[in-house]
Amino acid sequence: MSLFRVILSIIFPPLAVIDRGCGSVLIVFLLTLCGWVPGVIGALVILNKNT
Repeated sequence: MSLFRVILSIIFPPLAVIDRGCGSVLIVFLLTLCGWVPGVIGALVILNKNT
C-alpha cells in the first residue's frame, strides 16, 4: 500500500480502490454515502488485503 493510495483513500475513497474491481468500488461508494469515515475505513481495509 503506497502513500499515494492512502492519501487518495482519505480524500476520495472510491477512487483509491478503482483497480480492485467493480464490487469493491461499489462497496466503498456505498460506505462513503453513509459517512466519510466508514468509506475511508473500507478503502483502507480493501487496500490492505494481499490479493
